[in-house]
Amino acid sequence: MNFDENEPQSVREERFTAERAERREARKAASLDSRGAHLGAVIVTVALVLLSWYGELIALGIVSGVFVLWFAAALAWAYVDGDHGRHALQRAYNVTFGWGDGF
Repeated sequence: MNFDENEPQSVREERFTAERAERREARKAASLDSRGAHLGAVIVTVALVLLSWYGELIALGIVSGVFVLWFAAALAWAYVDGDHGRHALQRAYNVTFGWGDGF
């Protein structure tokens, strides 16, 4: 999004709207790589199993609640952004657990 201070506001808004729509279509058309998200989900699952194994039920509830809320927020964001169905779920899954790429 380039900014030209001499450009009229209406022209700028139209250009920004077109640029956002173009980026949204490119994002929807791109395939989603979930390899890192799968790794992140496995790490979270192992951590939750270990917490429940050792009887840390309060910590289990907090950690699982954080990830549920994180996923719900990511799913809401995907729906607001115009994604629906499986693609929205994949985007929310990648946002929630995609940090597994760092390992």
